[in-house]
Parts: sequence; structure tokens; C-alpha cells
Amino acid sequence: MTRVMGAAMRRIQAGNALTAFGIGFTVPFLYIYVAQVRGLGSMAATSAFVAFAVSALIALPFTGRVIDRRGPVPVVIGAAVAASVGALSLGLSTGIVPILLSALALGAGQAVMQPALATMIVWCSTPATRTRAFALQFFMQNLGLGIGGLIGGQIVDESRPGSFTLLFGIEAVMFLVLAGVILTVRMPHAPAITDALPKDPAQAGGGWKRMLEHRAMVKLLVLGFVIFFACYGQFESGLAAFGTEAARISPSTLGFALAANTGAIVLAQFVVLKLVERRRRSRVIALVGLIWTAAWLIAGFSGLGHGSAVMAAAAFITTYGLFGIGEAMLSPTLAPLVADLAPEGSVGQYNSAFALVKQMALALGPLGVPLGAGLPMLYVAVFVAVSLGISWLALRLGRQLSAVQDRPALLKAQASAAPAAVAVRAAAEPVAV
Repeated sequence: MTRVMGAAMRRIQAGNALTAFGIGFTVPFLYIYVAQVRGLGSMAATSAFVAFAVSALIALPFTGRVIDRRGPVPVVIGAAVAASVGALSLGLSTGIVPILLSALALGAGQAVMQPALATMIVWCSTPATRTRAFALQFFMQNLGLGIGGLIGGQIVDESRPGSFTLLFGIEAVMFLVLAGVILTVRMPHAPAITDALPKDPAQAGGGWKRMLEHRAMVKLLVLGFVIFFACYGQFESGLAAFGTEAARISPSTLGFALAANTGAIVLAQFVVLKLVERRRRSRVIALVGLIWTAAWLIAGFSGLGHGSAVMAAAAFITTYGLFGIGEAMLSPTLAPLVADLAPEGSVGQYNSAFALVKQMALALGPLGVPLGAGLPMLYVAVFVAVSLGISWLALRLGRQLSAVQDRPALLKAQASAAPAAVAVRAAAEPVAV
């Protein structure tokens, strides 16, 4: 990694962390703000969450091509400004229509930022350093979200709508800070993995049709959808409903479970990274499927009612902690793999497609609520099967990857072996007299 790449990476990671800090101020309190503080009810609050998902699904299909043609920097800046306007107007809105319009702007801005920032990280890293770069991004995001949520919880007061306006105002400022930081970044452009380049030069570039003809990427998109639906899509919907209805978990215990998830990520990220970055990505993802299978089985134990309330709470918190360990293993695996599969000139397209799949999975996640609340053991059984399916899909994906795509540590081994080989050849050559 060059000095220019390192300086750009530090600024990108700092801006990303500050943005997560701002988002953490509002994410835990959006439902309360719309439903109770503004007095619009649960349906209006649900509609606001739907608006977030809809705006992402509308914006992301067009984002990748813009990133590849114009570069990620103007896309991040435009998305940050849109998100800032949406956050500020959301904090000032009192009616359902302004709240929905604000949620659309905020959701679109946040959604577009994800693939653009991911592309910036790809450009500022090499295939050998990309794993650690994305692990650091995920760590900083979770740390920022956690700290923002803790501070926001001390500021917020349901009896004072102005306290919520302050939270959304802080979030809006953090988006503008991100835009300012990105404006100062000098972007290099690191080469892609050679094996990821298309055989036919005519295939280079963007286009959904060409990407969908890339078998390895299609399998990764399917795998990503299952991963996000089985984990992130259930955190605040189906699994929360299962915990409160079947396991009789109190809201405070649910808060501890979410804290355990974030804590597991923050504490385990770099410990896990040392284990992950030298191993095959497909096998790491398969191991995550097995860990999440154990997590769902423990969640099922919490809902059986055979133990005490303390045991049920401990099992439920353990479930969220195991999910966090799996997330820490995926953060340095999935996003770098998307980048290493992308042909030259299509990194933005591939990142946007993966972000779109994630948003679709999150939008469909609440479908698990009726099952989690009404048929809890069937709900657990379904997601045990889904988690095992993650392992199966990951191993099948591994057959489509080149050796370097599946195990980028080979690049470091090749780089370190090259000087030694040169020295051996030089020693073997006869010396002219």
C-alpha cells in the first residue's frame, strides 16, 4: 500500500466512523419518535421503515453505473448531502407526509453511500490488504453506532420533542462532516486481481446482464441474500418477536442482547481477523453458518420454557453474541470478495448489486415476525435449516473461485517468495571474470 493510499484510507475510515456515530443517535429511537413523540401511531412508524427500504431499492440499481462512470467521490458527497437534508427535515417534521418524504431522502442517501464507500476502500487497498481494510470499517461502524446510541439515550426525552430534533440535527451534521472529509481525499486506483478480469475485453465494464452471466457473482448474491435474511433481517423483527413472545424476554433484556451483539463484534473483530485472513473465504463463510446454527438452537432452548427466566435470558443474550462473532468473521470476507470478483471498471456495479441484495433481505426480514410470535419452534427450525444452507452454499461458491480469490493470503506468500527466487537465480549465475 502506497503513502497516498494509506492517507486516503485513514480519511475514509474516519469519515465512515463519524457517520456511524451520527446514525447511532437516531436508529434506536426512530420508532418511538414517529409513533409516540409525534403521536402518529405504530402504522406511521412502520411506514417510515418501509420508506427507508423502498428508497434503497429504487436508488441502488442505478448507483453502480454512476460510481463506475463518475467515480465514488461525487457519489458519496451527493448521498451525504441528501441524507443530511433528510435527517434534519425528519427531526422537524410533525405530519405523516413530511416524515415519509424525509425518510425517503435519508434512506436513499444512506443506501447509496454504502457501495460508494466500499468502492473507495477497494481503490485505496490492494487485494492483499483489502481483508483488513474492510474489517476495520466494520469495527469502526459498530463502535460509532454503539457510542452514538449510548450518548443519544442520555439526551433523548419523550416529553421533549426538541430532544429528538437535536438528535436528528447531530446526525445531519455528521453526514456533512463525511462529505467534507471525502472532499479532501486524493483517490488512487488499485488494480484488481488478475484472475477476476474477464477473458473477453468486450465484457469489461458495467451492465446488469453481464454481471448476471458471472456465475461466481450470482452465487455470491444468492449467498448474501440468505445471510442477510437469516441474521440482520431477524434482529429487530422476527427474533425480537420470538424473544418477547416465546421466551418471555423483557425489553431491557432485549437491549442487553443487542449490546452483547455489538460488544462481541468490537471485542472479537481483530482476534477473528488473524484467524480469517489466512484461510479460504468460502470455508470461513461455511463456518459462520455452523456458528449461527448453534445460535438458533440456543435461541430455541430459551423459548422452550424448561429453565428459569434467568437461563432463558442468558441463552437469548448468548444467541445475539454468537451472531456478532459470525458478523465479525463475515466483515473481512464478503465485501473484499465482491471487490475481487469484479472486473476492471465494474467495482461500483458489483458493490451496488450486493448492497441491493442486502436491502431486499432486510425488507423481507419482518416476514419472520408472525412465525416467530405464533409458531416459535417452527421459526427456529426454519432458520436452523437456513443457517445450514449458508454452509452448503458457501462450499459450492468455493468451487467457482480462483485460488487467489478464495485465499488472498497467497498473494502475500507469492510476493515474499519472489525476492528469494530472484536471489537464488542471481547466486546461481556464473560471475564474469
